[in-house]
Amino acid sequence: MFRRRESVPFSFVAEADRFRSNVTPPPRRRASRSQLAARSLVGLTMVAGFAGSLLFGLPALDTERTPSHSQTSEASQHR
Repeated sequence: MFRRRESVPFSFVAEADRFRSNVTPPPRRRASRSQLAARSLVGLTMVAGFAGSLLFGLPALDTERTPSHSQTSEASQHR
């Protein structure tokens, strides 16, 4: 039997890398139709939110556009 040369206080720790289990985990349950619909709805909502933020945010970030009318206060116009 192969032994490690390092000192290990417990023998099961030294042999843990060679241990293989013969127990297989149970198969994963498939998602139901309502769970799939909910996941797709959440995904579509997130994509729509990102698209909407780009749609409304990009015009605000545009720096090359100049305003067509000058913004002056009403107090300066009544002098």
